[in-house]
Amino acid sequence: MNNPLPQFDAQGRLRHLLTLDAMPAAELEALLTAAESLVAAPGEPVHYPPALEGRTVATLFFEPSTRTRCSFELAAKRLGAQVVNLGVAGSSTVKGESLADTLYTLEAMNVDLLIVRHREAGVCAELAALAGPHTAIINAGEGRRDHPTQGLLDALTIRRHKPDFANLRVAIVGDIAHSRVARSTIAALRTLGVADLRLVGPAEWLPDDHAPFGGAAQFTQLEEGIAGADVVMALRIQKERMQSAELPDFASYFARYGLTEARLAAAAPDAIVMHPGPMNRGVEIDDEVADGWRSVIREQVRHGVAVRMAVMLRLLENNPHPHDMI
Repeated sequence: MNNPLPQFDAQGRLRHLLTLDAMPAAELEALLTAAESLVAAPGEPVHYPPALEGRTVATLFFEPSTRTRCSFELAAKRLGAQVVNLGVAGSSTVKGESLADTLYTLEAMNVDLLIVRHREAGVCAELAALAGPHTAIINAGEGRRDHPTQGLLDALTIRRHKPDFANLRVAIVGDIAHSRVARSTIAALRTLGVADLRLVGPAEWLPDDHAPFGGAAQFTQLEEGIAGADVVMALRIQKERMQSAELPDFASYFARYGLTEARLAAAAPDAIVMHPGPMNRGVEIDDEVADGWRSVIREQVRHGVAVRMAVMLRLLENNPHPHDMI
């Protein structure tokens, strides 16, 4: 493989999940198909074969999270794995231990899979390069660059409603420049064949470098950007990644870019609305849209558990225990 990241092994099998950039279409489709088979309907009892029984999964989150962290934990437990959750305050990194030594410590305890969220881009790739042969790393979101499982769950949600990717029109609205979600979702959609991708938002939040965003068209007027769109995704304003001077007046932002039913009249009549969460209601999206007939936001959350189950199964299938190979 020519991938610069240690994401695939010498046989071309997925070894770690670090990014969706340059992910082969066959691998991406396989993950989505596996995830779709694992989606549980609302209220349905969740019983799965304990395929990860005897495996240990650790989460190490250096940033707050509800959806991502909980869904990884639920995904691992539903497959029978043992789960250890580590936060910054509960790990020895607060005492000065390096991330490498944290990895080595967890490996010594026979942790099979380490799920990491970090404020800095590149950390997961560094850990993957150091990981032993039976430890897999999953990037659960880092910096502004990658959030691969979010990109997968967004792609799965779209596929279940709008499977004709080649003729799909997708508009992503809001804080594009600071968004790892936008990058990963666009990477997945480009691989799946989406040609009409639009980025919509204030000029200062649109990227100078188009390459990480698949060369998507850019718009500063909401109605123009979402005209005829089949999928409209609102993004959270990434306040934690901004200087105070960059923060907008939220009322003014909503007046220009907040998704309302009236503004969505510009989109396709059967357009779906997405949001990666957490939502700032009355800023990026109003209640009527967030809870309305177009919204698939709760489906995204549900699909997140299935996607993370599929990823863990894939990685641990490709990274067997030594005794599994006897």
